[in-house]
Amino acid sequence: MTDNGNAADSTSSPPAPSRWLTIVVVCAIVVFLGMVAGAGLWMTAAITVASLVAIGNWVATQWSAGVVAVRLDSPEEGRDLEVVIGSLIPVTVEVTNQGKLPVAWVLAEDLIPRGATQQARQADGMALDPRTTPLPIEGARLAVMALLPGQSKRIEYSVRCHRRGYFQIGPTVLETGDPVGMFRRYRLGARPMFVTVLPKVQLLSTYEIGSRRPIGEIKIRASSMTDPTRLRGIRQWQIGDPLRSVHWAATARTGTLHSKVYEPSSVAGATIILDLHVDTNPDQHEPLRTDLTITTAASIAAALHDAGEPFGLATNGRDAADRIRTEGFRGDHRARDASVKAASLKQLNERLRPVIVNVDRGPVHLKEMFRTLARLERTDGLTLAEFLVETESQLSSETTMLVMLQQATEADIAALVGLSRRGWAIAVVINTLDIDRYSRMAGPLLAERIHVSHLQSEDSIMDVCRAQMAR
Repeated sequence: MTDNGNAADSTSSPPAPSRWLTIVVVCAIVVFLGMVAGAGLWMTAAITVASLVAIGNWVATQWSAGVVAVRLDSPEEGRDLEVVIGSLIPVTVEVTNQGKLPVAWVLAEDLIPRGATQQARQADGMALDPRTTPLPIEGARLAVMALLPGQSKRIEYSVRCHRRGYFQIGPTVLETGDPVGMFRRYRLGARPMFVTVLPKVQLLSTYEIGSRRPIGEIKIRASSMTDPTRLRGIRQWQIGDPLRSVHWAATARTGTLHSKVYEPSSVAGATIILDLHVDTNPDQHEPLRTDLTITTAASIAAALHDAGEPFGLATNGRDAADRIRTEGFRGDHRARDASVKAASLKQLNERLRPVIVNVDRGPVHLKEMFRTLARLERTDGLTLAEFLVETESQLSSETTMLVMLQQATEADIAALVGLSRRGWAIAVVINTLDIDRYSRMAGPLLAERIHVSHLQSEDSIMDVCRAQMAR
């Protein structure tokens, strides 16, 4: 790669071996026949064809080596551009002929994954909104141009960010060749830039996901922490009891040391668990339902931050940055079709590593949370049940485990019930428009006294939090 962040020249693609062999064999036969028959015209024709082939190959190579592309006003290498939904990103790619020969034609295209420019399908009976296209393009990102030595021309277009996500813009692919079309060369021009579109956030006036009490504490069934404001009873003093826990009134009345016994409790907050497996997040509901889940999670995290409470995230989804950086800029760019394919999204994911943001407080932690939520995608890796088993030891037991899902299998429900019986504070948010599906999923959870809320649309985000007051 070059120092200025642009892609280095790809190895120019030579003609196919069969084409070279055909040209050489034809020229040799013509020369041989001309020598045998004494036909100077045949020999002249053979030499002319060989000269055209050599000149065409040389010209195509010189044109390809002389044309370079630079992406203007892009972030520094290694940094991503962060924007909010609705932002307009101007993109400018400057193509320059640094060679000594005029270039008759060069086709320059700035690649964008096909999925980022396609409109989402109608889902859940919702009206189809043209804004569901993640990155609609305003302007032309492909141009055919002729360049004199030292001349520069630009490709200028804009990208409108309608949906949260992590997107790759670029690389720029340059295609040129000899004037008669016998040879073509493909190479990379400008390196891609990466854009993080942060999720939408609905500001909440209060956060009541933990308990009926004001923000501060929730009762749980298993914890090493005790709450001095929750007196459960008294017992005889035991070695190791702190002096401040002595119940002096009972001690004076009985003549024997007694200690106070408190209910265990935990700092209110939430570890947000997002189920993003493809089987429980079906295609017919995408991307609207997944984006609704992300918006709700981001809104709750923002409310917790404003209240000074801890929050974290754990999900079985995949990080788009991990997928794009390992797969989106790889491949044989000597062919234009291969370049387009390399810039497209990969649908399957063999990586099973969960995405976890540890519980913490503060604006820096909130920013990290937003970035992670923006990049999340569905996965075909771990199911929710497998994910909970895999990550239980890594999750904070001192916060409410707020599980957000669209659908749940019997194994998923059994895993949630098992966590609740082992002392975890569990709350579940079911993201579905169908009231019957919600009722079927909520029934087994309510039977185990797990609080369940119904998330139907963005308008119900605030209601979901208020509904936790009934716990």
